[in-house]
Amino acid sequence: MNILILGGGGREHALAWAISQNPKCDRLFCAPGNAGIADVAECVRLDPEDGAAVCAFVEDHAIDFVVIGPEAPLAAGVADDLRAANVLTFGPSKEAAQVEASKAFTKELCDAAGAPTARYAHFTDLDAAKDYVKTDGAPIVVKADGLAAGKGVTVAMDEATALAALDDMFGGVYGAAGAEVVLEEFMEGEEVSLFVLTDGEAMLPLASAQDHKRAFDGDAGPNTGGMGAYSPAPVMTAAIRDQAMTEIVAPCLAELRKRGTPYQGVLYAGLMVQDGKARLVEYNARFGDPECQVLMMRMGAQALDVLLACAEGTLDRATVNWADDHALTVVMAAKGYPGSYAKGTAISLPDMDQNPRAAIFHAGTAIKDGQLVANGGRVLNVTARGATLAEAQERAYRILDQVDWSDSFHRTDIGWRAL
Repeated sequence: MNILILGGGGREHALAWAISQNPKCDRLFCAPGNAGIADVAECVRLDPEDGAAVCAFVEDHAIDFVVIGPEAPLAAGVADDLRAANVLTFGPSKEAAQVEASKAFTKELCDAAGAPTARYAHFTDLDAAKDYVKTDGAPIVVKADGLAAGKGVTVAMDEATALAALDDMFGGVYGAAGAEVVLEEFMEGEEVSLFVLTDGEAMLPLASAQDHKRAFDGDAGPNTGGMGAYSPAPVMTAAIRDQAMTEIVAPCLAELRKRGTPYQGVLYAGLMVQDGKARLVEYNARFGDPECQVLMMRMGAQALDVLLACAEGTLDRATVNWADDHALTVVMAAKGYPGSYAKGTAISLPDMDQNPRAAIFHAGTAIKDGQLVANGGRVLNVTARGATLAEAQERAYRILDQVDWSDSFHRTDIGWRAL
């Protein structure tokens, strides 16, 4: 079959890498893709948020299946446009994707479903939000309501930080995403990611993963989109997974069905675990990045089968055969990230043919005058699997040491919580 992946980051490279290994995949396209994705798919110049353009490409190239990687096309309703054109599609509708596109929507959904989450308040007025902070105190979590490319959250340990974050959000730092704000209770505990596939009715939880949000070793420095991840995460015991599925995921999906907007795709539940119980931190309407990289490393070709089952409504008959192994990915980022950074610096990669249990997924790369160059903040995901997490970690860092890119930085302690 002919398959189109929408997106151009590390998550989409990992999806393309896994899907391309499945014999059902005859021809694979990615829009817009990147320099690494070009090794396993045909990259096309196409705006993934332009539903009409995507549908035209699908018709012109006899595409049988579309996988939507990032959140922006989902929020723009591209999945709806494709389904209206009778195209088999992986990814939720615009209405269902509000679980990520609006923090207030998710909080109200949790209220209706009785799902445990942090106490919160929703504001459209700066002064009212500031009054709440002054009354409620710190620590407190300040979130832009809309999509802010993973950057619209401030964990404020003091009132001054919270008030400054509110000034930024209502002042337009995150554009329209910050026109509304959600203030949340600060939750203690350990954060972990649960990924659940659903076709609107059936649910299939995938292996757990845990990422490292802070920029520097020891979980220091500013929040980022994620500096590394590993799977499975020991904090996600079977008991916690079952509790999260029963008390959080299943009731929320049932509430969406009840509203006439069933959710189809992958639901990413960010959970805070404390004293053996999970509460919801947030939902995302797509695979996490870089968590997707470790999940795809472990799933391989069977990923296509379960994504298809979601789109076809046959997930109740699908399974994933997880090997008793571990995977770990380390993000190599441009110096200065998550602040300002330079683009266009040269990169030289090792020959990965000698590393069958590893891959370097490209998140922000391009080819300029025949040279691989950095083209983003998070640029490479050096990913490896092993019989143990320590083995996966050692393999990933050994390969990373062979990457020649002087303008980069990375964390040296990915996996430390489990190890």
